[in-house]
Amino acid sequence: MAHISNILFWISNGLLVPVVILLLLFFVRAIVLAAGFFGEYYRRKTILQSTQFINSALRDDIVSGIGSLAEMPSSLYVERLKDMLAHYDNTAYCERLVSNFEVDAAKELSGSRILMKLGPMLGLMGTLIPMGPALVGLAAGDISSMAYNLQVAFATTVVGMLIAAVGVATLQVRQRWYARELNNLEYVKTMLCHEKE
Repeated sequence: MAHISNILFWISNGLLVPVVILLLLFFVRAIVLAAGFFGEYYRRKTILQSTQFINSALRDDIVSGIGSLAEMPSSLYVERLKDMLAHYDNTAYCERLVSNFEVDAAKELSGSRILMKLGPMLGLMGTLIPMGPALVGLAAGDISSMAYNLQVAFATTVVGMLIAAVGVATLQVRQRWYARELNNLEYVKTMLCHEKE
């Protein structure tokens, strides 16, 4: 049994360096995601103001609004809207555009979901792995070793939770954005197809 315990101890200690490296990579990814999120926020304010024509109840007003789309910053929503307004006479194509938008939106949200789920996991692993050597140091009376291992344990926990916080915050807001855009696309599709019939 002692041999098995030693093997598990070596394996867990060997995982500390990969866990710390992954935490650092995810931390950099969280910073990039947060910066991109704020850039997207300002771009979406422009798009939201420019797509007010969608609130119109008349098909002709919606179709005439395609001119204002050309000046808008490019995004997944704008591209789908342009495509739908260019092919509004094809109902099946418009339905496919809306379905593809849902799939592409889920793909865009996957980065935030990964950070939200893996950040705490890696943080917990980074917390538990150094606890073994810290307890060994405590038993041997090596306070400096114990303090170093506890410092690593607490630091990885904090970084893991920060990564998860960025993932949760960006996911929640972006889900609302995509839900609103999906509703707009559904509305445009319904209006165009209803008026055509």
